[in-house]
Amino acid sequence: MNQNPDAASSKKVALILASLSNFLVPFMVTSLNVALPTIGKELSMDAVLLSWIPTGYLLAAAIFLLPFGRLADIYGRKKLFLLGTIVYTIACVLLPLSRTSFMFIAFRVVEGLGSAAIFATAIAILTSMFPPGERGKALGISAAAIYLGGSLGPPVGGFLTGYLTWRSIFYINIVIGLVVIYLVTTKLKFEWREAKGEKLDYGGSIVYGISLSALIIGFSFVNEFYGLLLTAAGIIGLGAFLWIENRIKSPVLNLEVFKKNRTFLWSNIAALINYCTSVGTGFLISLYLQYIKGYNAEHAGLILLAQPVVMMILSPIAGRLSDKMEPRLVATGGMCLTLTGLILFTFLSNSTPIWYIVMALLILGFGFGLFSSPNTNAAMGAVDKKFFGVASGMLSTMRTLGQMLSISIPTLLFALYIGRVQISPEYYPMFLRAAKTAFVVFSCLCFAGIFASLARGKSKNIPGGAPGGH
Repeated sequence: MNQNPDAASSKKVALILASLSNFLVPFMVTSLNVALPTIGKELSMDAVLLSWIPTGYLLAAAIFLLPFGRLADIYGRKKLFLLGTIVYTIACVLLPLSRTSFMFIAFRVVEGLGSAAIFATAIAILTSMFPPGERGKALGISAAAIYLGGSLGPPVGGFLTGYLTWRSIFYINIVIGLVVIYLVTTKLKFEWREAKGEKLDYGGSIVYGISLSALIIGFSFVNEFYGLLLTAAGIIGLGAFLWIENRIKSPVLNLEVFKKNRTFLWSNIAALINYCTSVGTGFLISLYLQYIKGYNAEHAGLILLAQPVVMMILSPIAGRLSDKMEPRLVATGGMCLTLTGLILFTFLSNSTPIWYIVMALLILGFGFGLFSSPNTNAAMGAVDKKFFGVASGMLSTMRTLGQMLSISIPTLLFALYIGRVQISPEYYPMFLRAAKTAFVVFSCLCFAGIFASLARGKSKNIPGGAPGGH
């Protein structure tokens, strides 16, 4: 890429943009987690429908992350980043206007569409701007913004829900979205499209989207016969998608990125497993604190703050460490700590003291904070710059799929233990059994994730991340 005298300034702008956009989404997710009981009561949602507030958003994001990553490589990462921010901001305008549960979930799907374009490009832009040796630090700062959003979400969401209304949560996102749009249009000078002139695989994208939808929706209702059919159809469809992608000239997912690239393959698998335990934990503990412990949304939010604060502090440190030592060792240490925190949550009961919950959240914070940016650094450093958009989209897909499974597991267990009813005091014992079972499942997945993180082998950084674009 061509060097530019304003490269240093452009790096800062790119880092600010990535950090702001990375703040938006987790702030929304965690602030809404605290507001879920209030939203469910106002919009008359049962336990299963309530879980579709995060699931609908995550499903839309997962479907479009991969195609959007490919589109960004072809038509420009800056363009798609801007478009995604605009769509996300519009969704935040529409969501407070919702008057029914189905309106709310539909607008969450639109919000997920916008966030897909943001996350498919944000990591790719940072990787394009920062060369190896500086990349881990930049990714760590960007990840810290994710955790800052996660940190502020619970207390701010709880305060707004308790003293104003849950609808006020979205107004903060509208303001930040407008700031990002302004900075992209006026300050970000570069564009990146190393795959310019190539074609998007529309057929493969459609097969992928339909198959993934069938898999996730089916898994949410796997206790019903039609749920089993949808799950099976989704698995078969994803197999067909991989078969198609391996045989066409310009695939949406170039399997060459995975073939003979052990680091990228196992980094993605490790990310999928790690995120399988993340959102579901916050979702379950938020409900536990409010239903079982009787805390209001504001107090529950303050307790939940323990985990993301540690993640925010630790992530830049972990990112810098991954520039100086083997990223897999840092990430694997994080996975081990995550497993420890999850095992502690399998012992939840009506009488579990708050100090115990805070301790487990702090350990999880250390684990997630040590894992995320080193894992991303290892994965992005292992691919050629031509595939930065696809690689970014793939990593974000793994994160989103993991988060979706993280919600789908409690959803399935709610359906099995509680049924389609609003969670009221007579159902609290069943809720607690479902939550403890979910943490057992999460712990088993995380144990497997330790071996996936180690299996990636020694990392290698492929040159190509330098300021500039075309």
